[in-house]
Amino acid sequence: MTTSNTGNSTDSGNSTDSGKTGDVAPAVRAELARLRESIDNIDAAVVHMLAERFKCTQQVGHLKAAHQLPPADPSREAQQIARLRRLAENANLDPAFAEKLLTFIIAEVIRHHERIAEDTNGRE
Repeated sequence: MTTSNTGNSTDSGNSTDSGKTGDVAPAVRAELARLRESIDNIDAAVVHMLAERFKCTQQVGHLKAAHQLPPADPSREAQQIARLRRLAENANLDPAFAEKLLTFIIAEVIRHHERIAEDTNGRE
């Protein structure tokens, strides 16, 4: 996914080698606009889904902190990475990309869990 200089989602290529769109047929521009609108909607859905995911992981972090469980769970993380790689393969998405994305998300979750644990232990 890339963005143009105007901040709108774009496809990975330009309509011409020089990047000019003045010569592009109206039907092509309309199709680009339709596809880009779909991309924008999908991006919004991804953001909302990530927000929901982080709400759940915050609850996990509070539960772990309350019971002095470690912020990271390497076994669970490995299971999730393997699961996501399988899902990616079935969806014709590069499994390495899916793994990188989940690894990034997991790192952020662990960071949140560490902060929650510090806040919880600091109050005791």
